[in-house]
Amino acid sequence: MARVYNFSAGPAVLPEEVLREAAAEMLDYQGTGMSVMEMSHRSDAYQAIIDAAEQDLRDLMGVPDNYKVLFMQGGASQQFAMVPMNLMQNRVADYIITGMWAKKACAEATKFGTANAIASSADKTFSYIPDCSDLPISENADYVYICENNTIYGTKFKKLPNTKGKLLVSDVSSCFLSEPVNVEDYGMLYGGVQKNIGPAGVVIGVIREDLIREDVLPGTPTMLTYKTFADNGSMYNTPPAYGIYICGKVFKWLKKMGGLEAIKGRNEAKAKILYDYLDGSSLFRGTVVKEDRSLMNVPFVIGDKDMEAKFVKEASGAGLMNLKGHRSVGGMRASIYNAMPLEGVQALVGFMEEFEKKNR
Repeated sequence: MARVYNFSAGPAVLPEEVLREAAAEMLDYQGTGMSVMEMSHRSDAYQAIIDAAEQDLRDLMGVPDNYKVLFMQGGASQQFAMVPMNLMQNRVADYIITGMWAKKACAEATKFGTANAIASSADKTFSYIPDCSDLPISENADYVYICENNTIYGTKFKKLPNTKGKLLVSDVSSCFLSEPVNVEDYGMLYGGVQKNIGPAGVVIGVIREDLIREDVLPGTPTMLTYKTFADNGSMYNTPPAYGIYICGKVFKWLKKMGGLEAIKGRNEAKAKILYDYLDGSSLFRGTVVKEDRSLMNVPFVIGDKDMEAKFVKEASGAGLMNLKGHRSVGGMRASIYNAMPLEGVQALVGFMEEFEKKNR
């Protein structure tokens, strides 16, 4: 069967080049006579894989020397607890609620201290990013937390909040490596890789060294402290070895594509094609205010559930897969991550034009 255009929000499309390389190495990785999937994580061959992956990520993001890169498990959702367990020294943190994942992170943090929702866009179904230029930051807040790109609702912080000197912690799961970032703007950023970087099962954290402490909250398990990962090169226990190997291949692919500035240009070009069509359509409409639109996740609606179901079904038949919106909001959503080719977005828009002609 031919490859389809996969618009899934995660696990999501990976570069075909990476998949072919991994397939070629499945039975014999570089003359070792075995797959990375069955290789000891204590072997020299695997150490070289994880070291190269970390270095390539540092190169891509410009990670300063005083930040650690941690390869962890448990997905972004486990970070909802790990962040307060490790960083909530005063037992106070401020959260900006721009969607389901920030809301869940805030709720989890209340188990460890006071989590203040200091801004929210819930009043308009999270269709915009609130003004974060002059927030009521708590005087003794340990950090300010955001979900930078909201996968379900399709919004993105184009400007980071003014934290008034407090640490910024950001969940970047669905915009990870989609554009250049200034790592020093963050105390910590982290993301599950299954949207824009690799297979499900790995979460990558980039954290400033002075935030990696021994004096975490009492009762924090060994495996939930950042120090455990930092002190052991992310290999205190068996890491998600094969997932990290694929991430490493994606990092090399991104370098080959010209790095994050080049990939941002590609992503902007793809998103423009889809948003321009939505802005001119009389059948479909986007759900996000223009200035806060994500380059990665594009939700749209028709406003008629039967017609939307028909669209998703017919699109699938045309090889345009996983366009159904998140179960909590309905409608449709096209996730157009780094690995989605321009041709995929063009094919989607072409299909939408035909559908609109037939169903006006």
